[in-house]
Amino acid sequence: MGVLANVTLSPSPFFLTGIPGLEAQHGWLSIPFFAMYMVAIMGNTLILAVVRVDSSLHEPMYLFLSMLAITEVGVSVSTLPTVMGILWFNAREISLGGCLAQMFFIHTFSCMESGVLLAMSYDRFVAIYNPLRYTAILTLPRIVSMGLGITLQSVAFMAPLPFLLQGLPFCHANVLSHSYCLHSDLIQLPCADTTMNSILGLSIVLASFGLDSLLIVFSYALILRTVLGMASKEGRLKALNTCASHICAVLLYYVPMIGVSVMHRAAKHASPITHTLLSSAYLFVPPVLNPIIYSVKTKPIRKGILSLISHKRVLP
Repeated sequence: MGVLANVTLSPSPFFLTGIPGLEAQHGWLSIPFFAMYMVAIMGNTLILAVVRVDSSLHEPMYLFLSMLAITEVGVSVSTLPTVMGILWFNAREISLGGCLAQMFFIHTFSCMESGVLLAMSYDRFVAIYNPLRYTAILTLPRIVSMGLGITLQSVAFMAPLPFLLQGLPFCHANVLSHSYCLHSDLIQLPCADTTMNSILGLSIVLASFGLDSLLIVFSYALILRTVLGMASKEGRLKALNTCASHICAVLLYYVPMIGVSVMHRAAKHASPITHTLLSSAYLFVPPVLNPIIYSVKTKPIRKGILSLISHKRVLP
């Protein structure tokens, strides 16, 4: 009865963790973190605005880039309230409902980002393998269907996770390891069997991130074979250059994720701050750097941004 008394239908609040060992510097750390959020949100929003107003950018490659920008804004907005709340106000408390909602949106937008990166790799393959039929294959209805498919798949994958967790009893100190709620962190807290949650979580990772990464590698293997078959060296370099920004985006997304996985298994005794920073990298780094990379490496985007800015300056 004593144990049952501690298991309530409305569990005690959850407590998020800031940056271990640097709690006294949270005020100063809030400056670079807030700057990263502003760069991520404003940079990706600027790309969306440029693609929307510039009719010359209404092509498959830039429409997929817009999808990527939407997912990265979503990831940033999902983590911003709790991260900045801790750094500014030491607001570590979050309700179960709020935690589950944040977990759902973080994982859903992350899954969507992985799906969009796969779609972008298919886009690059079609552009290089069959450039004459590029726009005939990737029509606007087909691109919209791909975007809706990625969204519905991500929501369907992640929707069961909060419902399964909500039905579990929480009867211990509900202290999370990060400044935001993640499924891998939450399933450590219930005082009940979470085998089903772990199996479902692993299945989702393999069916989404794992399968997407394998298909991206396969796409680039086909792209490389096609490029090597080109007679002109200039043509090969031009073809590879069109993939440079997307390759950077893929590496920025998957390398930190792989690093986190390796760290959790091979370096469990590393300092908590190392785990925290590496775990945060795949959520913070891609939204910040991808708009910069695409603005620098993609000439039409760069010209569109300069045109949009100069147009706003001349308006009365």
